[in-house]
Amino acid sequence: MLVVLKAKIYDGSWEPMLDDLRNRMAGKPYIFKLVNRIKDDIERIEQMKKFEAEHSIDLVDYVDLE
Repeated sequence: MLVVLKAKIYDGSWEPMLDDLRNRMAGKPYIFKLVNRIKDDIERIEQMKKFEAEHSIDLVDYVDLE
């Protein structure tokens, strides 16, 4: 789900999604509500970012968005 949101809502970038989650946790304005498990999602995103960087890939390329 997070990879699809990255592609469809955040123009293929993790940073805006992370900003939204962190803003939501801080009670600041945010763009999109993901789930109540914000900390878990932040950890998952950080892991996926690391995986993408280590393997020089974009996980969006492996998801059917249609």
